[in-house]
Amino acid sequence: MRILITNDDGIDAPGIKIMEAVANEIAGAAGEVWVVAPSFERSGVGHCVSYTNPARIAERGPRRFEVEGFPADCVLAGIYDVLGGAQPDLILSGVNRGNNSAENTLYSGTIGAAMEGALQGCKAIALSQFYGPANNAIENPFDAAAQTGAQVIRDILAADSWGADPYPIFYNVNFPPVPAAQVKGTRVVAQGRRPGVRFSANPHEAPNGRKYLWIGGGAQAVESGPDTDCTVNIAGYTSVTPMRCDLTAHDALDALKATLG
Repeated sequence: MRILITNDDGIDAPGIKIMEAVANEIAGAAGEVWVVAPSFERSGVGHCVSYTNPARIAERGPRRFEVEGFPADCVLAGIYDVLGGAQPDLILSGVNRGNNSAENTLYSGTIGAAMEGALQGCKAIALSQFYGPANNAIENPFDAAAQTGAQVIRDILAADSWGADPYPIFYNVNFPPVPAAQVKGTRVVAQGRRPGVRFSANPHEAPNGRKYLWIGGGAQAVESGPDTDCTVNIAGYTSVTPMRCDLTAHDALDALKATLG
C-alpha cells in the first residue's frame, strides 16, 4: 500500500510523527509512506489552495517533502509532482493537534487536505487529537491516536464505504481527550455544532498606535448534540464522521423551488 501523509500543523509538528508511525503500521514492510506537508503551521486555512502564487517544494529526506503552501497544495504536490501523477492508495491528514469536531471542521486545513484527496478520487481520512485536562499534561498527548489510530483506519478501510462520483466520501476522525487506556471505543456520528461557540476578532493597539486584530476561538469542551462528534469525544469515544464536499442544503431545495419557481 502506498500512503500519502500531510497535515496543517507543519512538517516538524509532533502529530505528523505519530501519523507516520501509524501509516507505516498500515502500509506494512512492503508498503510506501510519503510525507508532503507544509513548511510551517497552516491551521485554520480550510480548503485553501495557492491558486495565484507558486508553492515552493523542497526535499527534506527520503520520501519526505515540505511545501511552502497549504495542506490542499500538499495533496496536489504529492500526487502530481512527488508521485509523478500516480494516485496513492490512501491519504492520511494529521494527526492534528486539537480537535476538528463540530464547527472546527469548517475551518480546518486538516479537513481541507482530506477534501482535496477525495476530489482527486483518492481514499482520504483526516485525523485529529482532542486536547483536554486528562491528556494535556501526559508525556504523549497523542497517546489515544498513537495507540488506537491504526485500528480505526483499518476498520474504515474494511467498511469500504467511499461512495461514488461526483463527490466521494472522505472521513473525519477525532480521538477523545484521554489517554489510550481510557478510550471507550468508536462511534460513527454526525458532525455537530457547539451552541454559542464561534470565532471572534479582538482588537489590540500596538505601541506605535496601529491597530491589530487577534482572532480568538471559543470553548471546546462543549457538547454538540446527541449522536454528534464533539459529544462522544467528550464522553471518551473516538468519532468517525463520513463527509462529502457537496455543500448543497438538500433539505431546503424543494421548498425553495416552490417559492422561487
